[in-house]
Amino acid sequence: MTDRKRETLLARGQVPPVDRATIHAYEDATPGPFFYQRDAHPVGYEAERLLGHLDGGHALLFSSGAGATTALILALLEPGATVAVADGGYFGTFALMETELARWGVSVVAFDQTGEPPNAELVWLEPCANPMLTFPDLDAAVAEAHAAGAIVVVDNTVLSPVLLRPLEHGADFVLHSATKILAGHHDALLGAVICARAEDRERLAEFRTLSGIVAAPDAAWLLLRGIKTLALRVERQSATALELARRLAEHSTVRQVRYPGLGDPVAARYVSAFGPLLSFDVADGEEAARVENALELIENATSLGGVGSTLEARARWEPTRVPPGLLRLSVGLEDVEDLWADLARAVGG
Repeated sequence: MTDRKRETLLARGQVPPVDRATIHAYEDATPGPFFYQRDAHPVGYEAERLLGHLDGGHALLFSSGAGATTALILALLEPGATVAVADGGYFGTFALMETELARWGVSVVAFDQTGEPPNAELVWLEPCANPMLTFPDLDAAVAEAHAAGAIVVVDNTVLSPVLLRPLEHGADFVLHSATKILAGHHDALLGAVICARAEDRERLAEFRTLSGIVAAPDAAWLLLRGIKTLALRVERQSATALELARRLAEHSTVRQVRYPGLGDPVAARYVSAFGPLLSFDVADGEEAARVENALELIENATSLGGVGSTLEARARWEPTRVPPGLLRLSVGLEDVEDLWADLARAVGG
């Protein structure tokens, strides 16, 4: 499917009405495709069908990105398995595995995803890693992981299928925290997994039904609404993020800017735009807090991918993993000059 066809697919058609029914009547004493909401429901089915088309696989919705992560690990692996997770990526992924899932016999190791993945039963990659913004050589990493017998999951939350489709590079699974860029409005909590193989989707669907890690109809409906404008949002946000990254890189009080659009040759081989997320360092934690408090237009809040820009000091949540002065910025749809005026005033200098 071409990029143009995907954009058409995103925009066309009506969003179906929200059907909140938890049960559906049997037809001639035979369960139809929908009979109990924990198994499937009409709005979720439409969202999964669309996501499957966009990513080129077989999609399933979950109640959150963390719920999708839990399902992948517990449904696919056995006690004693090792998961290799990209260092500098979403801290919640590593924290979930290192604490809760470790009690069920799962070992987790962090690795530099710009190099060769270590031996593991599952390798977890994250292009435009959040918040360190590293970018793996997907083709090489997937091939090396498969050669060692590993399953490969790619967390594509930051880029979305508009910019990157990891299944086309050999990944077994794509994960999205659909709460973020896919839904796009900070009002829907959702996760999604897109499987390369139909049999893997069947296994995950069985686990989802039994565990109850399901997405509600209202959240699925908000996802369908958000996907309508996904291509337009990603294009605008990526262009603005690149311009802000360039200006921040030249600012006297900014120590470092992380954004693959600033000359990462590996990322440039895979994508033509680099998404809404960037991070930059100021002197220390005290200065980062001062920047947070000085913002007027940009909201000082967590999460990313919404139509409104957000910024936060990430050491608040992951003090041992990121520099104390690191600020993560998720660029929204505001005018680039308005955003720059807010940032320049806040960082001072």
